[in-house]
Amino acid sequence: VQLQASGGGLVQAGGSLRLSCAASGFTFDDYAIGWFRQAPGKEREGVSCISGSDGSTYYADSVKGRFTISSDNAKNTVYLQMISLKPEDTAVYYCAADPNFRSSYYLSTVCYYGMDYWGKGTQVTVSS
Repeated sequence: VQLQASGGGLVQAGGSLRLSCAASGFTFDDYAIGWFRQAPGKEREGVSCISGSDGSTYYADSVKGRFTISSDNAKNTVYLQMISLKPEDTAVYYCAADPNFRSSYYLSTVCYYGMDYWGKGTQVTVSS
């Protein structure tokens, strides 16, 4: 399993970014893929996750209404569209995957505790 995150960068507060997570090495159907972030000195936070089986999504309260997760199964890619960015969104963003995830009932759980496979992070910096 390989996960390649991209799309991070420097943006002013109020701006937008779209992160991409290109996945390979597993069948892109029954999966959970999520975005997690970690800022210096802070614990890792599950930002948003999506279930491949039915498209269910989960968002942390801190990003609801501003971030949107989506998937393109033809491209084996999951996106995180981020708008109205705030300085507190500054962090390294990681995508992670559980390639054998069949029950979206547990989506919030895996989005909190983490998943089996992790990609390298991409830095998002929001200036005030």
